[in-house]
Amino acid sequence: MVDIDAAIGYVVAHGDPVERARLSYLRTGQPAPSEIIDRIAGGQMPEGGWPASADGQVPSVDATCFRLAELDDLGGLQAGPVAERALHWLASAQRPGGTWQEHESLAGEAPAWALPGDPEATLYLTSVAGFWLTAAAVENGPYQTRGRYDEVLAAAAGFVVSQLRPDGTWPSFLAAGWHAAGLLYQQQYFYESSRVQLVLGERLPDMSPADVAAMAAALRRVNLGDDWLLRNAWKRLGETQRTDGGWDSNEGPIFDVNITLTVLRAFR
Repeated sequence: MVDIDAAIGYVVAHGDPVERARLSYLRTGQPAPSEIIDRIAGGQMPEGGWPASADGQVPSVDATCFRLAELDDLGGLQAGPVAERALHWLASAQRPGGTWQEHESLAGEAPAWALPGDPEATLYLTSVAGFWLTAAAVENGPYQTRGRYDEVLAAAAGFVVSQLRPDGTWPSFLAAGWHAAGLLYQQQYFYESSRVQLVLGERLPDMSPADVAAMAAALRRVNLGDDWLLRNAWKRLGETQRTDGGWDSNEGPIFDVNITLTVLRAFR
């Protein structure tokens, strides 16, 4: 069983102002103060996306999806021009065939999962971008995103389905799986989504705590419900919680607060 109080205490003790604001929203539903949203929006480019680095010259699909996740934890995905511009840019950046790739100029600095032109990165970014446009459409917000990106999401889901192998596996990174499962479920590819979830369930015992947290939070976010995969994920998170209330990230201690917030999002 996850100790929620200990997890909250860990974020309070170690989080920065944005992370503590995320905690407040996850606990109470109170949207973040405008200055917190402004802090995230500070790096937003005129096109609507965020660059991959502080001095980046072009918006990045991967970086923009990361910022959308932050905004979602602050109650800002459905309200405000920051998210609106980001979602619009993300939809407009879709390529022919329903895919997303990073701009070619980022090839020298992109991590493996965002390498321009790489098939595995293309499937990953398409799954993630499609997921966050789906998350915005799951709820009706002031900007009425439901229905706005139907064609974009249909094209993305069609591409993802075309990449699935007969056994439900996919030729990309692990995280592409849970993002794809959420996208496909909401696009009514229920059989295909279930196949992906079965594969994720088989891989669950070998997943890191950070991956389990990210998977559980993503599937909850698009209303996949309290099913067997989520219940097993919650059990695994209870087994891997540290005595200080936090969890280990895949990128080192500096990201442990972020992963702990992701766990709290999964239990929200």
